[in-house]
Amino acid sequence: MRDILPVLGRWYANGEPFGLATVVSVSRSAPRDPGAAMAVGPGAEVVGSVSGGCVEGAVFELAQEVVASGEARLETFGYSDEDAFAVGLTCGGEITVLVRPVSPALDPSFASVAESVTSGRPVTVATVTDGPATRGATLAVWPDRVSGTLGTACLDVAVTADARGELALGATGLRHYGPHGERREDAVTVFLNSFAPPPRMLVFGAIDHAAAVARIGAFLGYRVTVCDARPLFATPKRFPEGVEVVVDWPHRYLSGTDTDERTVICVLTHDPKFDVPLLLEALRRPAAYIGAMGSRRTHDDRHRRLAEAGLTGPELSRLRSPIGLDLGARTPEEVAVSVAAEIVAVGWGGSGEPLTATGGAIHPAGAGQPLKGAGAAACADPRR
Repeated sequence: MRDILPVLGRWYANGEPFGLATVVSVSRSAPRDPGAAMAVGPGAEVVGSVSGGCVEGAVFELAQEVVASGEARLETFGYSDEDAFAVGLTCGGEITVLVRPVSPALDPSFASVAESVTSGRPVTVATVTDGPATRGATLAVWPDRVSGTLGTACLDVAVTADARGELALGATGLRHYGPHGERREDAVTVFLNSFAPPPRMLVFGAIDHAAAVARIGAFLGYRVTVCDARPLFATPKRFPEGVEVVVDWPHRYLSGTDTDERTVICVLTHDPKFDVPLLLEALRRPAAYIGAMGSRRTHDDRHRRLAEAGLTGPELSRLRSPIGLDLGARTPEEVAVSVAAEIVAVGWGGSGEPLTATGGAIHPAGAGQPLKGAGAAACADPRR
């Protein structure tokens, strides 16, 4: 969605209706994750993708139909051995796609949502996919306000609470409710599409490897900052456009910087006077991944120094060192691929093994399955 927003914003500003298709659930080896989007606009212009090419033709037709009818549609695409030439996924997976019409009259909140996503402000869009509520109805939820409605105030209250919880985690998925927001019921299905600001990648040590890691980090969707205490090396011209470059002592910069459960920290300085105080700070704060560059000997020395400085066993176990997967990498670019591979593996629980050496499903069981709501919600209109 982020990638196609500039085009969608232009269509919307011109008052030109378009059909927006969004993957709301997947199973098995589906090619795209929930939230993947494709749109069909004026002149049959197409942007985005929901399957990498397998079902785009069928979705194109659906998008044109929903624009003409003004009514949203929900379609599931899978693979059938009995009819291999039917529209479906060749990978053997299954995706469910919601296709809804969008225009200023049908979705007055779209411009505000697009502006928030573009500027990096968090917002979740809740959309009814199934049930007695109007399919395609949307509720935009920010940390401090909401816009739109799913049909009833009580349903809006329950969904708003869940949407803000998912937004804090940057999570996207389906939730189920009763017609008036009752928990532990599944009459109404709502897709929560969270647009949290991009996660941060903090790279310490302005060496050649840092430039390559910063480049691949930006490619993976991270907001990248490179920090080094040496102004001779920490210069913007040595790094890709869009990468923030900071001149400061690494531990001092990190101590004044917010991190969360999505933050990636790459320590490439491999110098004890930088590494030890920096890792003492890093390993005691939230982060998805903390890796440090260095040889086995450097790692052993660093580990001893950190233990002597007071880090506990559980804290030290968070450190990925030497950084990266064993790819036989030599050049800075190859090392960056190794680091990125480990970050992805840690994030998704991958083994790092070649797929030819593993068996079973490629993607973890349950990926893309609906999220279940829990607890009880009081019924009060959050817009008051």
